Amino acid sequence: MRNTQMPGITAPLRERRSRKPTNRPNPPIVLLTGLEHTGKRHEAAVASGSDLIGMTYWLQIGGTSGTADYYGRIPGARYEIVPHDGTFTDICDAVRWMLAQPARDGKRNMIVVDDVTALWDLLSDAVNRISRARADRRAQANGRRRARLDDPYLDTDRDLWNWAKDQWGEFLWLLRRHAGPTVIIARQEIVTAYENDKPTRHTTRRIKAEKNLRAAVDAVVEFHAVGEAYVTGVRTMEYEVQPGRVYRFAGLDHLLRRIGYEHAAPARQVIESRPEACLTENLPGPRPQPSQQQNQARRQPQPDQRPGLTGDMAYKLVTQALNQTDPEAALANIRKQWGTDTLRAVMTVSWFGELSADALISRSLQDIRDRAAKKKREGNTEQPGPAQHKQQPDRPGPSPAPAKPEQAREHQTHDEEPPPDDDDAPPPPDPQDEEPPPDESPEDTSAAEEPQDVPAATPPPTPQPPHKTQPSRKQVIARQVLMDEADVQARLKMMTLGEHLGPITEEGEPPLTGLRDYLQAQRPPLIQQLIEEGHKDLAEVYRTAPMPDVKIRQKFAAYFDGAPAGK
Repeated sequence: MRNTQMPGITAPLRERRSRKPTNRPNPPIVLLTGLEHTGKRHEAAVASGSDLIGMTYWLQIGGTSGTADYYGRIPGARYEIVPHDGTFTDICDAVRWMLAQPARDGKRNMIVVDDVTALWDLLSDAVNRISRARADRRAQANGRRRARLDDPYLDTDRDLWNWAKDQWGEFLWLLRRHAGPTVIIARQEIVTAYENDKPTRHTTRRIKAEKNLRAAVDAVVEFHAVGEAYVTGVRTMEYEVQPGRVYRFAGLDHLLRRIGYEHAAPARQVIESRPEACLTENLPGPRPQPSQQQNQARRQPQPDQRPGLTGDMAYKLVTQALNQTDPEAALANIRKQWGTDTLRAVMTVSWFGELSADALISRSLQDIRDRAAKKKREGNTEQPGPAQHKQQPDRPGPSPAPAKPEQAREHQTHDEEPPPDDDDAPPPPDPQDEEPPPDESPEDTSAAEEPQDVPAATPPPTPQPPHKTQPSRKQVIARQVLMDEADVQARLKMMTLGEHLGPITEEGEPPLTGLRDYLQAQRPPLIQQLIEEGHKDLAEVYRTAPMPDVKIRQKFAAYFDGAPAGK
């Protein structure tokens, strides 16, 4: 593996050009925080009338921030309210719209976000709802009681909080793209002060938002009461900040001038980190660019590389695994050796129809478990051995030999009913074919010389289950399309495909009509689930989708790729 630390190498990987500092401040982001009804929004409305500002755009978030219309009566206030639908996606889009607005009278615009406490509550509620929805689906799949609203909340999905942090970071990233001043309003609460992880008799103030908010702004103003506000944090070179001195807040216009906004840079001089770049590298760290000769050598196949997996190879590997003493372990070893992604990309043709190698392994494992459970119910506790697997007619294997006319007629009377939209009948046997089936004995062949309507006098020593007729190509395609939708439904329910199809696969492979009716019955609750998660457009697409739908995977591809882990 490539060593990204590159010990002992001191030469730079690429040419760089340093620059001198501009000596200009960045467009400021100011945080106004304090208890309720202490004048935070009033000061933001007054600042909109400053001669440093072109136009102010006011973004209200949450039901508690409804004073923007009322404060329009303040003399000199000049701002416009930007609407949104209350979702995080549309809130971010409203910020993008404000960033795209041109400057007024040669002066930069100001953005007021009222308030980020409601925004963080929105993300926290989303984490709670998604986590409870996951727990409900797990409880329904395992037959347990669903959680009630008054049950204590226990977050077992820590990936959701990582997702909420990412959403919060995206919102602040958009605000940092603004060329003018940005005013962020947040609420404070009085909490018990802790010392050495133990509560004390003292209290302190805490911002009700993401805990790193103070580090993301250029100035912090705390409102203790109406008319009593203090600047508790600032980045400025315009005046000397002395330790221990209390700085009273004299208005946003005064603060903007004291932090040098008049000669601020046209854009924030920062280089954002790019953690997504690590996804294209083996390990984090610098990576030299390969030369053209290295690229050409990389494209050429190496003689010692393992050959690619084909459908015939995968089918042969599965067949050999089923003949082992422990077929489950052998099938699991195939997945470990080739990987799930490779097996999903390789298509095979077996008794189950045309499906991927990974699906073939899953169907084979399920078939083994079903037969073991059936034997246990019948009182036979023996584990299926290699010889038994060889006799399984439903095991993935080559299609059986053509049956005789009387056998074909008998099979047609007991065969599964095809779906209404597939009127293809099974292929008739060849009347010129006089070869006996491979499992017939010479005695059975000689008995065939008797009249056709008279059964053989000597029954076979071991009763064999009747052979299934080979499904037509349309039936194979229809089953594959239905299995695609079953896989989509299983992923929506946060369960495996075997668990999802368990109710209809206890007695073996279900008929096409039974599989279709089962999947159709699962659609309404899944459509309601998508609506509750906020995917109304996808829910409508799924509601109007035909049964079966050959493009079902394409319709849900964006949903599964953009969701959080496990969702």
